Amino acid sequence: MSSIVSKNTLLILVLPCLLLLSLRSSVADDTPADTLDKARNITDGNRLVSSGGSFTLGFFSPAGVPSKRYLGIWFSVSEDVVCWVANRDHPLTDTSGVLVITDTGSLLLLDGSSRVVWSSNTTTTAASGSSVAQLLDTGNLVVTDRGTGNIVLWHSFDHPTDTLLPGMKIGKNLWTGAEWYLSSWSSATDPSTGKFRYGTDTKSGVPEDVLWEDNMTIYRTGPWNGQWFSGIPEMGTYSNMLTYQMTVSQSEITYGYVAKSGAPLSRIVVTDVGVVQRWVWEPNTRSWKNFFQGPRDLCDDYGKCGAFGMCDAGAASTSFCSCVKGFSPASPSAWQMMKDTSGGCRRDTALDCGNGGINTDGFVVVRGVKLPDVHNATVDMRASLEQCRARCLANCSCVAYAPADIGGGGAGSGCIIWADGLNDLRKVDGGQDIYVRSVNSELEEVPLCYGTTISPVDLHIVKVATGNFAQDNLIGYGGFGVVYKN
Repeated sequence: MSSIVSKNTLLILVLPCLLLLSLRSSVADDTPADTLDKARNITDGNRLVSSGGSFTLGFFSPAGVPSKRYLGIWFSVSEDVVCWVANRDHPLTDTSGVLVITDTGSLLLLDGSSRVVWSSNTTTTAASGSSVAQLLDTGNLVVTDRGTGNIVLWHSFDHPTDTLLPGMKIGKNLWTGAEWYLSSWSSATDPSTGKFRYGTDTKSGVPEDVLWEDNMTIYRTGPWNGQWFSGIPEMGTYSNMLTYQMTVSQSEITYGYVAKSGAPLSRIVVTDVGVVQRWVWEPNTRSWKNFFQGPRDLCDDYGKCGAFGMCDAGAASTSFCSCVKGFSPASPSAWQMMKDTSGGCRRDTALDCGNGGINTDGFVVVRGVKLPDVHNATVDMRASLEQCRARCLANCSCVAYAPADIGGGGAGSGCIIWADGLNDLRKVDGGQDIYVRSVNSELEEVPLCYGTTISPVDLHIVKVATGNFAQDNLIGYGGFGVVYKN
């Protein structure tokens, strides 16, 4: 009799435990494959997969380094392309890692001894205690508080590693001082933070993207011109797939892009060797196509030809640097065979402006370039190009001007004025025009003399001669007006 009671007692004790395990298993089974909550942990070998199947979160080892394990997000169609790494600077040394979410909404990566290897450091805590993490089909891992209307507590897009996906942004929050930038891997098999950074430079009035090695600028895209970065006109060729977003407001200066409906997967990555690349997935060949990379050639090396120097990658290897019209090498011997061109160029003849006489200075149009470094420039987005010219002509410190926005058609609008050497100037197919201040003798025009009687010319003849005042026929601006070629 006592044996029967003992067995019944044991059965009563075991059944609730089995029921609890059954319920937990049922809850875990009901949890979507893209979601992490209190009922589910992610251990090594388990994964989250976004609802559309585009992205996967799990543990991985870089090629050839099986002893190190990382928690990351990668493209499901290309598992070797990892776009985000949580514990990039603190690898696990075995497969005991586990990702959990706390009641307050923090993600914790624990090792086999339950020590925290990485934390999301969520600053906003969940009030309801029902926080969940979900891997979206954008590649963004988002933590929300479902008990308070799905308020976002943390998301991985705010903490980029080496890859910029559609919907992400780089730049600066002007209110908090927070910055978003890409940082390279240390090597192709080491995700730890490398020495190259890529971000949006917010120190000037017109933003541009810059690649730094440590704290030294090694490449810049050229300033944003309302359509694309002036040094990357190729951006226009794949605008059918992407929409570019440059935000300049009181709260932030950021750059990002979003994919249009039906667009293939794409990414921007800064590599461990200091190259920024844009890749697009081609489903037909199941491979990545490189649409652009920078630096693309020696002329993209920052300041290759120095101040007022022009770099042309299509020129011979012994003459890729030249000087803007009206300038000559500051150190001719150093320029021989292009040994050292960093000293740039100096003006051949002093300008009239500021010399006490009549100002007969004008402007030479330099066509098809990546606009120079804008750190020494001032910007007025409200000015017209004619107003920009007048301001530059009246300011003896102004050495050049250009439109800040080419999106409205014509010659553009807005005004960028440079008051120092033009640095990092290069030829670019489909590039912009810049108007460089020059002495009258360098202008391709015959100046009129006061008191000379000039016979009137029929307007129709002038229109024919100038191609109806076409911008392509514009040579420059003199002290007496606009100059066209015939």
